[in-house]
Parts: sequence; C-alpha cells; structure tokens
Amino acid sequence: MSAAQHEHLLLGQCLIDMGEISSDQLAVALTEQKRCGDYLGQILVRLGFVSESVIRNALPGTMGQEQVALQQATADPQALSLIPEDLARRLHVLPLHLSPEQDSVSIAMVDPFDLGVLDELERLLEGRLGVAPVQAEHNDIAEALDRFYGFELSVDGILHEMETGEAAPDAATETGPRSPLVRLVEALLADAVKQQASDIHIEPEQGFVRIRYRLDGVLQQIRCLHRDYCSPLLIRIKVLAALDITETRAPQDGRFSLTLHGRQVDFRVSTLPTVHGENTVLRVLDRRKGIMTLEDLDLDEHIRTLIARIIRRPQGLTLVTGPTGSGKTTTLYAILNELNREQVNIMTLEDPVEYHSRLLRQCSLNELVQLSFASGMRALMRQDPDIILVGEIRDQDTASMALRAAMTGHQVFSTLHSCSALGAIPRLRDIGVRDGILSGNITAILAQRLLRRLCPHCRTDTGPGQRREPCPECAGRGYRGRIALLEGLLISPGLDALIAQHASLPELHALAVQQGLRTLGESGLALVHQHHTSLEELGRVVELDEEVQPS
Repeated sequence: MSAAQHEHLLLGQCLIDMGEISSDQLAVALTEQKRCGDYLGQILVRLGFVSESVIRNALPGTMGQEQVALQQATADPQALSLIPEDLARRLHVLPLHLSPEQDSVSIAMVDPFDLGVLDELERLLEGRLGVAPVQAEHNDIAEALDRFYGFELSVDGILHEMETGEAAPDAATETGPRSPLVRLVEALLADAVKQQASDIHIEPEQGFVRIRYRLDGVLQQIRCLHRDYCSPLLIRIKVLAALDITETRAPQDGRFSLTLHGRQVDFRVSTLPTVHGENTVLRVLDRRKGIMTLEDLDLDEHIRTLIARIIRRPQGLTLVTGPTGSGKTTTLYAILNELNREQVNIMTLEDPVEYHSRLLRQCSLNELVQLSFASGMRALMRQDPDIILVGEIRDQDTASMALRAAMTGHQVFSTLHSCSALGAIPRLRDIGVRDGILSGNITAILAQRLLRRLCPHCRTDTGPGQRREPCPECAGRGYRGRIALLEGLLISPGLDALIAQHASLPELHALAVQQGLRTLGESGLALVHQHHTSLEELGRVVELDEEVQPS
C-alpha cells in the first residue's frame, strides 16, 4: 500500500468518526487528490472542510500534511548550518526553519513519509531537535539547494559582501536567484517576520536610507544603509509586488507572498513619492497567527461577559472603534469565530480580506468593477445572510445600509474611527446618519487599543526592567507582545432614548457611567496594577483623565 493510500484510509475515516467531515466531503477531497496528487490533509484544509489544527489533532505525529512552494521561500541560515551540503544533496532535502519553541527543524522533502531519510536526519541531529518534514517538488528542492547553500543569507553578511567590493552597489540591480540584492531583500523580510514586526518602513533620506520595523506598535530603527542601495531595494520590492518599476512620481499599492521560516507570509506594499525618493511601507500579514479565539485575546471578565451578551443578541449593529492598527478586525473575527457554524450564513465585505476562514463568504472591494462598501452591502443583502461583517464604515451610504440590515433582523459587525465607544455616536451623526436610524439599531460599541505587554523575564513592579545586559527575550526593550485594552458599552433603552433626542456626548457619557461604563483609562489602570503593562505605556496610548490618575 502506498503512503498516500495509507494516509487517506487513516485520516479520512478518523475525521468522519470525529464528526469533522461527512462522507460526501471525503469523496470530494479524494477526487481532488486523484487530480492533483497532494496529501489528503492539505486538500481538506484547502477546500475549507477542516482547519489545520483539526488535522493535527486527528493524526498526532502524522507527517506530510504541509506543502511548501520553494520558489517563494527562503531558508534560515541557522537551519542550513545543521545539515551539511553534501548530505542535503544526497538525501535531497532542504532545511528551512529552526523552531526553538518546538525544538524542531522544518525540512523540505519530496516524500515526507520516507522513513529512511527521516532516520538518517534524526541520527544526525542526535535527538537535540525533532524533524518537522514538509513536502516539496523534486525540481524545486534541487533549485533551492543551489540557491541557498554556499551563499551568505544573513543581513549583516550580505551587506558586508556588498560593501567590501565582492558585490558592488551597482551590481545590486541584478535580480537572479543568487544576486546579493535578492538575498538582502529576502533576509530583511525574514528578519522582520522573525522579530514579529507588523510593518516594515524603508525611508529614503538625503544621504542614506533608514529601515524601521513596527514592533509591538512602536517604530524601531533597525538599519541605516547607503543611499546607493535605496533604488535597487525598491525595484526588487516592486518586482515582487508586480508594481510599475518605471513609475516614481505616483503612489502605488501591491502585494506578494513568500514562505519564510517555514510558513506563508503575505506582504502588502505601499509606495509614496517624497522629497528624497519613494517611501515604502510593507504591512506584514503572518498567516501563522490566523484567526484568534476570544480566549486568545486574554480579555478581562467584564469585557468577556459583555461580548457574550452581544453574541446572544439575534440582531443589531455592533461597532468596534479605534485607530488604524488597534486590533479591531482581530477582535471582530474572534467574535465571528464564536458564531461560525454550518447553520448560519456569515458574509464579509472587506478592504482587503486579511483573515481567511472556513464557511465564511468573504469579499474584497474591487475598484476596477466599482465594488465599494455601499454597493457591496446592497449585493450582500441579496445573498440571504444571517450575519454580516462590513470592514469599515466610511460614509453615509455604508452606515445607512449597515443600520438597515440590522433593522431587518441581521447581526451586523463593523469598525469605525472614533476615540471612544460613545464617540461613535457623534461620528455617525457627522457622516450624515439621522438619529432616528441610530436609535434602536445599535447593539453595542467597543473601543479598542493595543498596549505593549511588559516582558515577563525582566519586568519589575514599577515598569520595564533595567539591566546591565539587554534582556534576550525582549532585546532590551522591556516589552514583549501586546495586550488588548477594551471599553465596552451595551446600548440600553435609556441611551437609545437620549440618542433619539439628539443628546450631546456629555449627556450620553453621564448616563453610560451611571450604568457602569468602564473607560479605556480605568481598564488600563487595572492592567497596570496587575503588572501587565506600565503607566508610561498606558499614557502613550490613552489620554488619562485626572480623576483616573493613580494617587
């Protein structure tokens, strides 16, 4: 019996027994497997029948459920150093990513079920690390072995190679697979993903180019390169994102995907002409993070209870407000994850779709066919939805359509830019929504920010730790990761009545506080007292009123 046959007999029946898939779904996946030859687990995930975690739980220890396209992948120098080139070529394998958290190294193989190759790799590693095989095409591995072995792949090494004359700056316009420029861009992208950056800024100045990462919401300068490297770097990024390399006077937007550290990562690219050249920002969308659950968000009990009440309400509009990058979409998808089941039709309209989820009907805006939020909402309403997610309310048409959908018995979720939960009401009035439509149709409003979390390895009771040697866990920043800060407001009949009477924001706020509203400042101070974050960090993100300042 072949490995593939053995796999589908085990996996398919196991998933049916677990109630994760039906026999019809298994038949569809097996038909697709005959057509493309991929592993069954990979096909089931791709078709949206199950998630990757379900596959892992169904067959713990089963290998070969993941496939990698090596043409858009880069290898970790640390992983490459574990396996000598001659052995990698003889076994026809490529080390991709070293994962210290899981004590394993991911290795691309033609057949992840080849026990002979796996045994030899495990003997080489002497039990220090486990082997996490991923499947790749034979020719792709051969090309990648030539591309990665024998060439410097670290940022410092490539820059040294270019600056010492081994590869002159003017040679950096080469775009072949062994070009120092190509390796430099890949190394920068891989480094940003490794440091969990959310954005990469490439900023030309008069005599140099500055590279900054946004780490835990704060920009940090990472590199300063000679001006000569600015144009070649930008050209390479434009090539990856399929942008016009000859256009330097107009803004451009694009996107591309790469496999970095053994996983698929998407990059959204924006260029903007400035006085010193084109400023370039890349948004990092790491698919490994995927959709978080409400448990993953680590919310306090007050907010968890409020969200549970929101989920139970069968209709109405729920808004999440806050600035760009404050985690609004992450929170909304965590809520949708709780509601996502076969009995309901959940539809989304986004710009663009950043999280991909099974069962959800997800739509991206498309300027070419004039698909806007307002026109998209009209189309969604003809698709028999139960629950609707509108990525953002930007204008009166979109707001009115969302409220009318809520009025006709749908659960509607959306985001809005305002400074606080109650600030959403005057913001909606400002874009032209009448009080008569607002009243009775808004279920709840959440305001959200993200605070940097104190590094658990070096924090003190008073804030970030100070060491003579920088903490290796947070690189001396004192913070590691972020925590969600939310202000939640259920719209009560009393608030509805005030909204209908066009009450002012102070009047609305007075009643909300009387009914138990906890502001962002008050919730943030609770996190400070629990040593999750610092007062300085809270003050950076939220304006603290004098009455909530600690004594």
